[in-house]
Amino acid sequence: MSDRKAALAALGQSNTLTVETIQSVRHWNAHLFSFTITRPASFRFRSGEFVMVGLPIEGKPLLRAYSIASPAWGEELEFLSIKVPDGPLTSRLQHCEIGDPVLLGRKPTGTLVADALTPGKRLFLFATGTGLAPFLSLVRDPEIYERFGQIVVVHCVRDVSDLAYREELEGHLAGDPLVQDQALLQLIYVPTVTREEFHTKGRIPHLIESGRLFDGLQGPATLDPATDRVMLCGSMAMIKGLTAMLEERGFAEGSNSRPADFVIERAFVG
Repeated sequence: MSDRKAALAALGQSNTLTVETIQSVRHWNAHLFSFTITRPASFRFRSGEFVMVGLPIEGKPLLRAYSIASPAWGEELEFLSIKVPDGPLTSRLQHCEIGDPVLLGRKPTGTLVADALTPGKRLFLFATGTGLAPFLSLVRDPEIYERFGQIVVVHCVRDVSDLAYREELEGHLAGDPLVQDQALLQLIYVPTVTREEFHTKGRIPHLIESGRLFDGLQGPATLDPATDRVMLCGSMAMIKGLTAMLEERGFAEGSNSRPADFVIERAFVG
């Protein structure tokens, strides 16, 4: 056994970590990749939660919080990540290959879950960049289609190549064993780009304020706390700006202990 694998094996005896194996890697572009790993038989999570993932660096675990992109029923765990050339973890993780070991936390958690929202008619999932990850899990959960009549995924990125999972979402998750029928009728995908020409261009607040976001949707051409629920995940600027907008419109922030109209993942934004 190599020193690296021996270190991983030792870390795997921890009460908080397990040692898993890379199953696949997909490079979307020069600064974005996703990967899947083995899932422990005892690992349970709610759609939208995050977990600690990492590698042993100089004999110690280096961990970062990653939202789980795969569905709660999936046999593997999937994650979406940026590539940071000098990042302590991603500078190494981006070069991972099938068969490589990786560290996984045992306790997923988070507030981007359906239980943190009160009932509503429309669910808006606003994401920038890799903030799409938890919503990929949510839209493959049959329960979300029972709770809401429309699920609107809005993914804002700089360049068209940053639209990870675009084909799957534009195809309404065709082929998904559990939700393909519901997604075809209830899932709306709105990709938007800020730096290149694209059929939808502009940041999320602009789409909301201009009313363009609501073209073709059922219900009012605005965000209404009486009918709409919202989840936010992505850049600090987006989250702060939309939080202020939502609160001005009468939305209340929810949590696991007190469900309400919108939620963010405070573990990521402080």
